[in-house]
Amino acid sequence: MSLTHFDTKGDAHMVDVSDKAVTDRVAVAAGHINMAPETFDIISEGRVKKGNVLSVARLAGIMGAKKTPDLIPLCHPLPVTKVAVDLTLDPELPGVQIEATVKTTGQTGVEMEALTAVSVAALTVYDMVKAVDKSMQIGGIRILLKDGGKSGRYEAQ
Repeated sequence: MSLTHFDTKGDAHMVDVSDKAVTDRVAVAAGHINMAPETFDIISEGRVKKGNVLSVARLAGIMGAKKTPDLIPLCHPLPVTKVAVDLTLDPELPGVQIEATVKTTGQTGVEMEALTAVSVAALTVYDMVKAVDKSMQIGGIRILLKDGGKSGRYEAQ
């Protein structure tokens, strides 16, 4: 298996997708941010002075998906047709579970956009409550589902 972002000389390049079929594509990514129980309580009780943490992080995740080609050097700018970011308080962590769904109709997939949405949402949660908990940990960022295009469907096990 060869890596598509490198040419025969080993130099990085943007993949030529001009011969690929235009198809409906979707990607779902997930991740989480763990925090101290006290921090979880502050968020769940709405006591964060900067505002509603989950709402702000949701918007940041959406914006992050749309800005992916500005952040990841070899990503194609895509006509993103849907970005949904769901943040769920999880007392078991304690922390926040994050899931992002991104859709497009195009010649390349939206996995990077979904991963970026989750990452930016998690970073935003961190930013909004870092004053009370600098030990938070972001993790588990991964693709759960990718569908469309030549490689077909992938679902994480």
